[in-house]
Amino acid sequence: MLRSLHIQNYALIEKLDIDFSAGFSVITGETGAGKSIILGAIGLLLGQRADVKAIRQGASRCVIEAHFDISAYGMQPFFKENELEYEDECILRREVQASGKSRAFINDTPASLVQMKELGEQLIDVHSQHQNLLLNQEGFQLNVLDILAHNEELLSAYQGLYKSWKQVQEELKELMIRAEENKADEDYVRFQFEQLEEAHLSSEEQEELEQEAEMLSHAEEIKAGLYRSEQLLIADENGILPALKESLNAISGLKKVYSVSSELADRLESAYIELKDISQEISSKEENIEFNPVRLEEVNDRLNLIYTLQQKHRVSSVIELLSLQQEYSDKLSAITSYDEQINSLKKHSEDLRVKVEKQAAILTQSRTKTAREVEKQMATRLVPLGMPHVRFQVEIGIRKEPGIHGVDTVNFLFSANKNGVLQNISSVASGGEIARVMLSLKAMIAGAVKLPTILFDEIDTGVSGEIADRMADIMEEMGEHNRQVISITHLPQIASRGRVHYKVYKQDTATETNSYICRLTDKERVEEVAHMLSGSTLTEAALNNAKSLLGIKE
Repeated sequence: MLRSLHIQNYALIEKLDIDFSAGFSVITGETGAGKSIILGAIGLLLGQRADVKAIRQGASRCVIEAHFDISAYGMQPFFKENELEYEDECILRREVQASGKSRAFINDTPASLVQMKELGEQLIDVHSQHQNLLLNQEGFQLNVLDILAHNEELLSAYQGLYKSWKQVQEELKELMIRAEENKADEDYVRFQFEQLEEAHLSSEEQEELEQEAEMLSHAEEIKAGLYRSEQLLIADENGILPALKESLNAISGLKKVYSVSSELADRLESAYIELKDISQEISSKEENIEFNPVRLEEVNDRLNLIYTLQQKHRVSSVIELLSLQQEYSDKLSAITSYDEQINSLKKHSEDLRVKVEKQAAILTQSRTKTAREVEKQMATRLVPLGMPHVRFQVEIGIRKEPGIHGVDTVNFLFSANKNGVLQNISSVASGGEIARVMLSLKAMIAGAVKLPTILFDEIDTGVSGEIADRMADIMEEMGEHNRQVISITHLPQIASRGRVHYKVYKQDTATETNSYICRLTDKERVEEVAHMLSGSTLTEAALNNAKSLLGIKE
């Protein structure tokens, strides 16, 4: 619950520090005294957009800080999920610079506004007059049912299935688009693939063909060169091999008289054997070389095919052509498998839809049961609030298609008159009636969830007298069981029922206007309630009435 609030340099507030208590408290003050300013400051702690115009004139920044006791509300999971340090006393702080920069802190740790908003909504519920408009919104009405039915787990399970179903639907849609696009290109892809496949390419073929083409183009030159080389080795006159043989014989003849010649002879013999082998290989290759114009044409034709394919596909090697061939093959395989993938996803989508509808039916059953209970409780609560002939009905319809919150549509129907026709509540209820309906709903919700603090901003608009007294009963009841309820009110009947009474007021000086808030003493409280009863003139009768409302005996 809210323990204390610190506001500095915000609007008309230079500095404000106030402590709050558990139970039911009230805040009063004249119109324009600054009650809305305090609400605006609290709104900043709930992640609302910061406006630099709200910074007090002449100040460089404004600071809003609130201390909450959260020891009894099991909020540790939020802090763990957001990697924030948990403490039983939680501090929310918001700073707004005159430059427009805004900073948020949770327990003195920098936090995002999303984090602050999520945490703030778990700590305090601010009900202002404009929230009465929520009664016209189906989302609010549906949320009321889910809160009162404790549908958190059912709704979470449903939404998990729903999101999975929508994701599969999106995947199916994308796959069908991709399949249609690729099938339109199927003829092109198949032509390119078949052209490459028919070429029967191999990775080393180009280099081998280029070498063969070079040889065939210079066959006569090669053959003549080989022949000339062979003749220089084996010619009877001046041939290298005959001369080397003669040299070997001459050295070998000296072995007996010159021992060194033995090593020289071995070396000459080795050279002779190597050169003779070379000459034989040259002869063999020379015999295999012949000018073959038919084969040369075949090789050139094959190379021209390869070069044409490379130029067409803008690559420089057969390996790249083979890679393209594989890509086209993969695309064709994908195209032929699209129907199978689409049918598989369709079946998966249909299976998920069945699960979604089954879970939605469970939600509908829970909501329908709770709707009947809400109707009974609302009648019980509204009759004492001056609506003896009230009828309140929760109308549940079914959508054509499941949505993120299920298949249900919810509409609150209302009639305050005995013979009145049930209609949409926002169409037929007056401002005072809507205020009483909202208070009753809030009271029911407060009993269903652990909301530490509820702040009502003039929810009593449009009511007075005995009805105001009954509304005070409800708020007082809501403030029990370690819950904190704060009501900003203009009605003495409600102001007199608070356990603690705060007053907002402003003071003018020659240069500025300041707003303040203070906790009233018993004497000050009697005077404040008396003023609310009689206006600016404080009469004895008003004082006596105030004491009566406050339960003070003379």
